[in-house]
Amino acid sequence: MASVELEALGELDLAQLDQLARLREAVIGLAKRAGAAIMDVYAGNIEVTAKSDASPLTIADLRAHEIILAGLHALTPQWPVLSEESSEIPFAERSTWSTYWLVDPLDGTKEFVSRNGEFTVNIALVHHHNVALGVVYVPASDTTYSGAPGLDAQRQQGGGPSQTICVTSKVSQPVRVVGSRSHRSAELDAYLSRLGAHAILSMGSAVKFCVVAEGGADLYPRLGPTSEWDTAAAQAVVEAAGGVVCLLNGERLRYNTKQELLNPSFMVFGDRSRDWLQPLKQ
Repeated sequence: MASVELEALGELDLAQLDQLARLREAVIGLAKRAGAAIMDVYAGNIEVTAKSDASPLTIADLRAHEIILAGLHALTPQWPVLSEESSEIPFAERSTWSTYWLVDPLDGTKEFVSRNGEFTVNIALVHHHNVALGVVYVPASDTTYSGAPGLDAQRQQGGGPSQTICVTSKVSQPVRVVGSRSHRSAELDAYLSRLGAHAILSMGSAVKFCVVAEGGADLYPRLGPTSEWDTAAAQAVVEAAGGVVCLLNGERLRYNTKQELLNPSFMVFGDRSRDWLQPLKQ
């Protein structure tokens, strides 16, 4: 897989789009390196252990974490890194960060273990509580999604040319809804029953966001908890593609604002002319 040599970029002005574009290319290369390590494990026997919260952990999670952590420290030594595999950082320390990296080295470990290909490498840059850049890499299909709000959103297959992607601005009939393969809730079922005609496409990991970002689905309602590293990179892709990621009160999903690292429920969509929150009020 192609990669980009990482060189320390020094202080960056995140208002400069050319700086963000340079940073995006470097992070894509890093995500692909982590993805290659994941696929090496995927090709053999997958041994699974349980973390303290009973979620699964594999050597692939740890190897990807080590690659990304070392790469980001070399690329931007001035910015801290918060990763799922090194998340025990007190809020008293995190609350002082204005800019930091938020990483899920292997999003969708259950999908990785079941070998369905629906797992990703997620690397996001957060600036003043909002996503500024995101890369979502799908190792099994060698597909990269990337985006920076104010820049653009792109999809790249293998080493081919990058293509600009955007959300569907007008909703389909029936509504195309993506949902979690592993987490289905009574709240989601109730919401869908009031949504009207719809078709469900179940899948795992941050791929759900990316399908909305490229116009393959209209809506991703997540009525249940997720962790901040699950969503940040993909939110950057969706927003750069013209879509919305909002809480159930309509506010933008933001990061590192509280001690816990769990997100509230949220909605992801492209068509802004429809009130996607209305069915919740019925």
